[in-house]
Amino acid sequence: MITDAPIDLIADVRNAVGESPFWDTQTQCLYWSDIPARTLFEWRAANAAIRTWELPEMAGCIAPASAGGFVAGMQSGLFHLQPQPDGSMASRRLASVAHPAPSMRFNDGRCDRQGRFWAGTMHLDMHPAQSIGSVYRFDARGLQQQIEGLIVPNGMAWSPDGRTMYLSDSHPDVQAIWAFDYDAANGVASRRRLWIDMRQYPGRPDGAAVDVDGCYWICGNDAGVVHRFTPEGRLDRSIALPVKKPAMCAFGGADMKTLFVTSIRPADASVQAEQPLAGGVFAVRPGVAGIAERAFQLAA
Repeated sequence: MITDAPIDLIADVRNAVGESPFWDTQTQCLYWSDIPARTLFEWRAANAAIRTWELPEMAGCIAPASAGGFVAGMQSGLFHLQPQPDGSMASRRLASVAHPAPSMRFNDGRCDRQGRFWAGTMHLDMHPAQSIGSVYRFDARGLQQQIEGLIVPNGMAWSPDGRTMYLSDSHPDVQAIWAFDYDAANGVASRRRLWIDMRQYPGRPDGAAVDVDGCYWICGNDAGVVHRFTPEGRLDRSIALPVKKPAMCAFGGADMKTLFVTSIRPADASVQAEQPLAGGVFAVRPGVAGIAERAFQLAA
């Protein structure tokens, strides 16, 4: 099922854990974070220039905010981040989270079609199979826990009409992708069911995106691929990448037909030698358009 697609390395940044890419349609820039480096990146399409900002905590997920800047799920809660003219990053806490254990942080997250921010939490050390991660919804009602009993929540996305929500768990003991009915008016996910058992396919399910056809693109971590599944859960195609650990993908570009993919750079020097591009950000042209991300509706 491996199909060919043009792939370019657009940022040889060697991220330890490159995560949460999103495309800003107004600035025509791609943003993402390197979680352990506590750094936010910007890649400008017009000239391929890269800017970085230091963050106060590790940021597992970021999204554009309607009031400017970004909303970010970090270690101790959610923050509003605003780049400053002097190159610094201002941060304002929006909500704190009461983790059930120390050494936890937010991981995957993004906004639904109405601008509510959803984000999941995980233990910093994912190896113990501790089902203490949760998924939270943040909107005008505050930060509210919605889904419990996860290890490494990931792969969050919504169908084009916003009526189906997707969620995965990347842990090797789980490797599942679920679908939910989604009440867009109230921001409530229900009728959780196993949609895809990723143990049948190469790679653990990591970050994801949805295209205009309603197909779900998921990074196959450890297998060096990104898969496309139809709304019925059928594997449509897989695209091989030049790194083993793709982390998350997002559609963007002027025509929204570029799939940007961040990746992880293993600490082992021998692995780095085998994968010199690991930790880079890639631009894939899969032949289908994506959907612009909705900005978080930040109250004044």
